[in-house]
Amino acid sequence: MLLVTANTVKQLLLLSYIGRVQPEEVERAREDGGKLLAGLLPGFRILVDFGRLESMDIACAAEIGRLMELVDEKDIGLLVRVIPDASKDIGLDILTLFHYRHPPATITCKSMEEAAEKLSL
Repeated sequence: MLLVTANTVKQLLLLSYIGRVQPEEVERAREDGGKLLAGLLPGFRILVDFGRLESMDIACAAEIGRLMELVDEKDIGLLVRVIPDASKDIGLDILTLFHYRHPPATITCKSMEEAAEKLSL
């Protein structure tokens, strides 16, 4: 499952990868994210939580790339990723190189607590 939520007051989009993620879930999240991005201003922040990710279908990479391109169009300011287990890093830095015209400032954290601190939440 991929859950997408937004906090317009904090100018924050949250993506939570949970369990076994399939391409159609990432596609739905991209559609939902597009609607939520309408309420965020240029320079908004994204928090991506991979802490509860069990596995991800390899075909998700293309959809994640499309999601990155959508976010790039809306002028992301800061990207914070929570990846507690380095073995679950799905090559996000490589995807970033190909899907962002101007790669955002990126911080990778080991916990949501560390991420919340970096985002001043």
